[in-house]
Amino acid sequence: MRTVEEHRRIVDALLPDLGAARLPLANAQGRVLAGDLVAPIDLPPFDNSAMDGYALRAADLATLPVTLPVSVDIPAGSVSPEPLAPGTAARIMTGAPTPDGTEVIVPVELTDAGVREVTIRSAPQPGVHIRRHGEDVRSGGVVLRAGTTLGPTQLAVAAALGVAEVDVVRAAEVLILSTGSELVAPGGTLGPGQIFESNAVMLAAAVRAIGGHARVLQFVPDDAAQFTAALTAALDGVDVVVTTGGVSAGAYEVVKDALTGQGVEFAKVSMQPGGPQGAGRFAGVPVVTFPGNPVSAFVSFEVFLRPVLLRAMGSAVQTRTVSRVPLAEAVDSPAGRRQFRRAVFDRAAHTVKPWGGPGSHLLSWLAGADSMLVIAENETRLEPGDPVEVWLLE
Repeated sequence: MRTVEEHRRIVDALLPDLGAARLPLANAQGRVLAGDLVAPIDLPPFDNSAMDGYALRAADLATLPVTLPVSVDIPAGSVSPEPLAPGTAARIMTGAPTPDGTEVIVPVELTDAGVREVTIRSAPQPGVHIRRHGEDVRSGGVVLRAGTTLGPTQLAVAAALGVAEVDVVRAAEVLILSTGSELVAPGGTLGPGQIFESNAVMLAAAVRAIGGHARVLQFVPDDAAQFTAALTAALDGVDVVVTTGGVSAGAYEVVKDALTGQGVEFAKVSMQPGGPQGAGRFAGVPVVTFPGNPVSAFVSFEVFLRPVLLRAMGSAVQTRTVSRVPLAEAVDSPAGRRQFRRAVFDRAAHTVKPWGGPGSHLLSWLAGADSMLVIAENETRLEPGDPVEVWLLE
């Protein structure tokens, strides 16, 4: 029987780091930069006003209040205005370039908002409300480092620099096969002994949630020859294949029957749920096989494949948020197996409690959980107040 760490290393070794792809900003959210983003321009590209108000020289504000003629209006988007003449004010809008000689911007709220002349009642200190050329970013400087995940603010700074496309680590192409002659697509009609398929929906969503691309191959029947033919025909462009079901010790374990001796090795892992696992290569493509029960499939993805996909796609953070949290109630665990239990984390009380039983078919309880308890192989009972490892799922 393999340990969790042994099987995780086997899965990790299957998938190399993925190469780079160039994407427009609109398609780059959630992707990881493949190289440093170097600024092609300064930000701001020119001195500009941080307020709607008036550009003035400091000497003209020595005595307040003061009334001055307004020499020019400067809206945002203006070309560089003429220098500011002493003894005058320039009415200026937020973002507009400041004329040479500007030493302070007086917000309109501190004036009578005059158009031809303006009375200034009070004024800030020199330099206030002026955004200086290059004070945010200097051309040639590294703005975002390779490995940065591109969220809204990172995309915003790239756009502000005029960058239309970025080099990012390529998204993993994941093929998901749900096996079982008993499976019916949601929306269909159940016959005797049939169930609606849920694993492929769940795993495809889990892959997409971390930025991967998921393609689902449904519904592969419990026939080794048909399984092999369907898998072979779908491998083009795939980085990793994920199967669910057909890996245990029963008489109709189609995945195990088809892939044993074809480069995929099957083993029991000392964990619950998710003990039956497989990993290897088929026709040169990495293959990871999970059990068919939905909770087992989810836990298997979290433990073995999610961190590997994140690493391959360049993410610096590959694990769930992990902490030690006191238990709110007692929990039992089987000896010799690492147990992953659905849980609910009470942030106010800073405690965690198991949510539902350990059964790997209890999908509704998984849907209501926001975390997982991770109970070590040598811990068979934990009492209220005992600290336990918690993976936050949200």
